[in-house]
Amino acid sequence: MNFLLSDTFTKELPADPISDNFVRQVHNSCFSFVNPTPCSSPSVIHVSPDMIEKLSLSDTDVKSQLFTQLFSGNAVYPGTKPYAMCYGGHQFGSWAGQLGDGRAINLFETKVNGQRWALQLKGAGLTPYSRTADGLAVLRSSVREYLCSEAMYFLGVPTTRALSLMLTGDEVLRDMMYDGNAAYEKGAVVCRVAPSFIRFGNFQILAARGETENLKKLTDYTLRYFYTDLGTPSKETYIAFFKEIVKRTMEMIVHWQRIGFVHGVMNTDNMSILGLTIDYGPYGWLENYDPGWTPNTTDAQGKRYRFGNQPGIAAWNLFHLANALYPLIGEAAPLENIINGIHEDYEKSYLDMMKGKLGLFHSFETEKLLVASLEDILYASETDMTMFFRLLSGFDPKDKAGFLHKWNDSSYAVAFEKHIPAINEWLDNYSALLQAHPDPERKKKMDAVNPKYVLRNYMAQIAIDAADKGDYSFIDEFYLMLQKPYDEQPEYERWFAKRPDWAVNKVGCSMLSCSS
Repeated sequence: MNFLLSDTFTKELPADPISDNFVRQVHNSCFSFVNPTPCSSPSVIHVSPDMIEKLSLSDTDVKSQLFTQLFSGNAVYPGTKPYAMCYGGHQFGSWAGQLGDGRAINLFETKVNGQRWALQLKGAGLTPYSRTADGLAVLRSSVREYLCSEAMYFLGVPTTRALSLMLTGDEVLRDMMYDGNAAYEKGAVVCRVAPSFIRFGNFQILAARGETENLKKLTDYTLRYFYTDLGTPSKETYIAFFKEIVKRTMEMIVHWQRIGFVHGVMNTDNMSILGLTIDYGPYGWLENYDPGWTPNTTDAQGKRYRFGNQPGIAAWNLFHLANALYPLIGEAAPLENIINGIHEDYEKSYLDMMKGKLGLFHSFETEKLLVASLEDILYASETDMTMFFRLLSGFDPKDKAGFLHKWNDSSYAVAFEKHIPAINEWLDNYSALLQAHPDPERKKKMDAVNPKYVLRNYMAQIAIDAADKGDYSFIDEFYLMLQKPYDEQPEYERWFAKRPDWAVNKVGCSMLSCSS
């Protein structure tokens, strides 16, 4: 197993001069060198064939002892020095100061076929940024991270990836719902992969501490390797840099809203500077369409990170990134102009996306009203978002009654019939538009943006419960199914269904915490 090493982050940015691994405030540094904590008896549960191919690894490599030892944290690849990043962040709207990689350890960077990849272990032990935690992860959260990273990629959403999922052979004490009922769970580790794991918070901590020289070094580094088209660092380049981050971030959010994904904990330290979905903790997919839903129990009262608020939170986070970059620009107006344009640009992108989901590829006077009224009806009738939009591609204006039956079947409402008048009115308006602009490719286009299969919360929990008993067949099944989420895949038809009744109030299906 040979990697072409390209460890730029640790060679070009300032390191923590203290090599001992103990929890502390780390100043004037972008990272701290730290080795993973060895585990007792690691074993591979699953690997991503797609990432194996992208990293040019062979089957022999994957089956080797070195692969297991390296990606469980028991070995360090020759010529590398693992490290944890230093960053800060706003958590639930308040500045939290230094946070950093508390349970993530970056192994090394590599280049394969011109593509840069950073490999990182999540759950590999203590770092200087672990605060009061142990730096470890459990099987429950690791299965969720592994499957969702890959599912999002195949859904076409910008995301970090996952290479491998392993058991450590050790047990980890966790209070899953933060209610005083701690219990031992199986330890696990995921190898995450991305071009870079730099976050908004990496810039924020340097700005907050007045470390402007290091802020410039980090920004110039990010430009040099990940925003190469923007040119030589200058005031104008930094403004263009921020503008591009805004564009990428809001494009990511449009994708989230397209598939009904709720991140659950959009703190600024969980925002990628590359516009990737990062940190799969208490995430979830909408079952019944509900803009006010969040899967995160920590956010149950304020619902700051609810589905319908994700675009606004992204803009809020970008505003605070702008504040962090301000010392390099020295002028507020250009940043304010970009911030002020976010809402209008997003609304246009969102409307275009929703029209695509509806199979309407032309402009019409009532387009905003049509989308808004549908959202109101979906919410009121407790309609399953994924099922509805997938079924809509097969809608025949000449058979409204047939589709009404399908709509009823995809609703969780007790009294669906009371919504039928509003539904009929909407379907009449929709039918008129389809008939005025016939498109023989409509179903194909709609099916390409409306997935049939997503990683529903209860499905992830089924995989977790089975894996806890040593049965990994559901992980295998879901991985295969989620590689082609837009295909019909009749062999997986049983997963194209509403949430079962048993999952309504089950922990892990409707209620999740940040515990990992």
